[in-house]
Amino acid sequence: MKRVTLKVPTFGFIVATRAALAFGAGLLLSGRIPESRRRALGLTLVGIGAATTIPAVVALRSHIGE
Repeated sequence: MKRVTLKVPTFGFIVATRAALAFGAGLLLSGRIPESRRRALGLTLVGIGAATTIPAVVALRSHIGE
């Protein structure tokens, strides 16, 4: 089993990336907020989550085995 040791800021970045993606997807699937606001916010969060996925993976891969 590989060991991953992350610094707190790196771990926070990875968690925030996943949270933005999940929260945006949840907003797109929900129905409690008016559609125009929900769609805009949901797509923005999904876009941010997707755009920051590659830097998060790079950060994670650089810490494997340290």
